Amino acid sequence: MNPEKLAKLQSQVRTGGKGTPRRKVVKASKPVAKEDPKLASTLKQLNVQVIPDVDTINIFKNDGKVLGFNAPRLSANLEANTFVIAGKPSEKSPEQALTEMISQMGSFGPESLSQLAKMAGGFQGASGVGDIDDDIPDLVASGEDAVDSKTDLDAAD
Repeated sequence: MNPEKLAKLQSQVRTGGKGTPRRKVVKASKPVAKEDPKLASTLKQLNVQVIPDVDTINIFKNDGKVLGFNAPRLSANLEANTFVIAGKPSEKSPEQALTEMISQMGSFGPESLSQLAKMAGGFQGASGVGDIDDDIPDLVASGEDAVDSKTDLDAAD
């Protein structure tokens, strides 16, 4: 075979047959964060409204850790006491969270700093989960005594 004729045939090689489109190079685009349609419909049913201008949210957990959200999207329905926080959380120690709060609240005055100091003292004194018995009041009278005293009051009337 003639090498010139062979080179000409090789330049005309296609991946498909006659009339097939040539391959297109598709550039990868960055994914756009879209809200899930199911989540959006559920939030609409809950009747939550977006609360703008929230910089950070800190959630203090029972185990002593703090769940922090930077630049979250906060929605709330105050009548139903329902809050929705959307964002990426990061776990922090209470000391880190309190120092961040102090740096942000420095312009609000000394009363807010004193409240934060009380909170910090409560976290240092707490040892995990508190005693459950502290919240339950002592029983003053037995159930039988309460029934007897009720009948005495009814007889007095």
